[in-house]
Amino acid sequence: MLEMVDDNIWIAEGSRVNFYGFAYPTRSVIIRLQDQNLWLWSPIKLTPALKQEIEALGQPAHLVSPNKIHHLFLKEWSEAFPLAKLWGPQSTIKKCPDLEFTAALTDESPPDWREEIEQVWFKGSPVMDEIVFFHHPSRTAILADLSENFSAEFMKRKWAGWQRIIAHIWGIVEGKGYAPLEWRLSFFNRRAVKRARDRLLSFNPEKVIMAHGVWQKENGRAFLEKAFSWMGK
Repeated sequence: MLEMVDDNIWIAEGSRVNFYGFAYPTRSVIIRLQDQNLWLWSPIKLTPALKQEIEALGQPAHLVSPNKIHHLFLKEWSEAFPLAKLWGPQSTIKKCPDLEFTAALTDESPPDWREEIEQVWFKGSPVMDEIVFFHHPSRTAILADLSENFSAEFMKRKWAGWQRIIAHIWGIVEGKGYAPLEWRLSFFNRRAVKRARDRLLSFNPEKVIMAHGVWQKENGRAFLEKAFSWMGK
């Protein structure tokens, strides 16, 4: 179930979830840190087969929610790996009062992964924020919903015609890779989101992994420049 991206970083593809009538695929990123513990981003549905593969890599130590939408499977992972710390922005913590989080994630990476993984807090919208991560050793940017990059083949198989029309209008398709339109329109503080964009681009990403759509194995900075073009200069 795991696909190796680079040394010590993998992706796992999960089942689809229903998001307001749209079939959304799910994807998790697993990073083995220098201390050999595992950092898991946006955990997907945990199956016995996936659990076995994960345990073969190492011990899950960090379960990370990048935004308040990506929390669906945190509880089952926390129950399976009770020693793992839960992390997320304050918006996720507020939405999941039944879970015990370590601390709210912001622009500054915690000491647990500071030497390997950078984080950039995209805010400026009253409805949703997101923590974007950058894995230095593999030069990989990791985004949840700030870029959705659905292929024509996936949409033809899983979405109705009217849904595909909306996807093209929103720009959440290959060739654009935008964030959903309603979220883009809610960024009233453009200065804040542009500062976050510029900081992420300064890392010069080579790869870009997003939760939904075709991830990019090369030319990551150019991809993000296009995906974030709606923000303006």
